[in-house]
Amino acid sequence: MSSLAILQSLRESIVTANVKAVFGEPIAAQGKTVIPVAKVIYGYGGGSGTGGAGNSGSRGEGGGGGGGAIAMPVGVVEISDQQTRFVPINDRKKLLGAIAMGIAIGRCLGWLRRR
Repeated sequence: MSSLAILQSLRESIVTANVKAVFGEPIAAQGKTVIPVAKVIYGYGGGSGTGGAGNSGSRGEGGGGGGGAIAMPVGVVEISDQQTRFVPINDRKKLLGAIAMGIAIGRCLGWLRRR
């Protein structure tokens, strides 16, 4: 299988990760429709090789690939008779906690390196 064929195969299997697959269909209730909004990120790679290693005289072949996707909720679009609005999802406490944890881990690793 060529590198191009491996990448195409990976892309076809990863493209199934989208907002509807992760968060579901829009929901309608009490005169409002709520549509989930997400940021979906894809990544994939692959490669192949031929020829033996060094002077072993052995016939070599190889190939492989991998990939993945991540979907992060961003908010919802709320549609009603009166208005349509975007309602963001943001949790500042989690963000500040993650930043503090990153700084703490960085300082610990720096302290361990100096020892």
